[in-house]
Amino acid sequence: MAKKQSTTELGFEAQMWKAADVLRGNIDASEYKNVVLGLIFLKYISDRFEEKYTELLDEGDGFEEDKDEYTADNIFFVPREARWSRIAGDAHNPTIGVTIDDAMRLIEQENPRLKGVLPKNFARPELDKRRLGDVVDLFTNSISLSSGDDSRDLLGRTYEYCLRMFAEKEGKNAGEFYTPGCIVRTIVEVLQPYKGRVYDPACGSGGMFVQSAKFIKRHQGNLQKISIYGQDANATTRKMAIMNLAIRGIEANLGDHAADTFFDDQHPTLKADYVMANPPFNLSDWGAEKLQEDVRWRYGIPPAGNANFAWLQHMIHHLSPVGKIGMVLANGALSSQSGGEGTIRENILKADLVEGIVALPSQLFYTTGIPVSLWFLNRDKKQKGKVLFIDARNMGEMVNRRLRELTEADIIKIANTFSKFDEGTLEDEKGYCAVKTLDEVAKQDYILTPGRYVGIAEQEDDGEPFAEKMLRLTTELGDLFTESHRLEEEIRKQLASIGYNIK
Repeated sequence: MAKKQSTTELGFEAQMWKAADVLRGNIDASEYKNVVLGLIFLKYISDRFEEKYTELLDEGDGFEEDKDEYTADNIFFVPREARWSRIAGDAHNPTIGVTIDDAMRLIEQENPRLKGVLPKNFARPELDKRRLGDVVDLFTNSISLSSGDDSRDLLGRTYEYCLRMFAEKEGKNAGEFYTPGCIVRTIVEVLQPYKGRVYDPACGSGGMFVQSAKFIKRHQGNLQKISIYGQDANATTRKMAIMNLAIRGIEANLGDHAADTFFDDQHPTLKADYVMANPPFNLSDWGAEKLQEDVRWRYGIPPAGNANFAWLQHMIHHLSPVGKIGMVLANGALSSQSGGEGTIRENILKADLVEGIVALPSQLFYTTGIPVSLWFLNRDKKQKGKVLFIDARNMGEMVNRRLRELTEADIIKIANTFSKFDEGTLEDEKGYCAVKTLDEVAKQDYILTPGRYVGIAEQEDDGEPFAEKMLRLTTELGDLFTESHRLEEEIRKQLASIGYNIK
């Protein structure tokens, strides 16, 4: 089967990835990820600095080395010894790794926001310096990256592309920093975060925030009208998020340090208008025994063996009076009764917070085969006492043998379904969507599996009479059984010929 091109695979990004991938050598993907992403970030801040530097130089007032001129425009100040021209000049010296590490240290010294964020491991012996120099050359010569918004967007897309490719390389560990773009985009298109406070308590590399900014840009909104808050427990992942957002020109408050959301909430008083998250699935041993009296457990104490409803209640706790939630949860949360989860789900439903549930197709993640759903909650629902169910399990296209992506049309269809539900104009579509009252959900023991409510899509009549169709199908099935028995006997004979008999 021919491989379909991913919707996010673009020319320069793919070229950059191919060049950077040769750097790996014997370094694990989780380690050389920081090398590649750090280099992209260094090039970005250098180009932004050079653009402003040239502008100030042309003005002729002698302010081109005045740090305040750059910080006033939210541009990182890059000292002379750390500028890309210096790095490009050293590209093929054996000391290129030291040059880059020194540049990272100098930039951190001049920019407190970046203190402790930038990678400084380019001089490590196992990193091939010849190949490192080739990647520096690629950045220097392949394309001009100092032409305003287009260059920022290009480097942002490159950073995002490399994150996706690292997720594929790292497999199950990638869930710590990457959520597939089509899932994030779906959440953002449904929530529509035009203005207000956006929060992700398990922000990874910042994908929810980046997609929110893209949404605002597509709809000619004003990025200055949103404030971004987040945190992550993994220090390396938090650094990736800071760089990812900086490349996009997005200011964010990711807390003072990497921290466990349950035990060290970096935004304890925050009431967010939009909460978007893909928290760790079915997290066990999350410390429940130490948080039994926590104020966040308004709808019930989450079980010690699974943090799904701890995450959900944490987010509800941080909602403003008009706040909305869009989050990814493992499908077990839709129906589980263990550890009091059924009671928590029932209480949340009775509070009329659940706006909609979307069952997603399989194979959307590099990291897990666990089936998942999107939960949408809203403190200010227009359709009181009703819940929208969408079964999207048949949506998406395979981009390779292992990975599926929701298409643009799929994402827009789901978002439009929520809009029609909100307007009160949505009609049920068998096999896809249904609107149910809370009384109807109660009759299903407050289980939220969309398949229970949307039914099965009607099949078009192909004109073949039922009796003839059954005869044809049973004949075909009989032929398959016959072939199965023949193959079974052949396998037995082959095994017997080498001394193995199956009883």
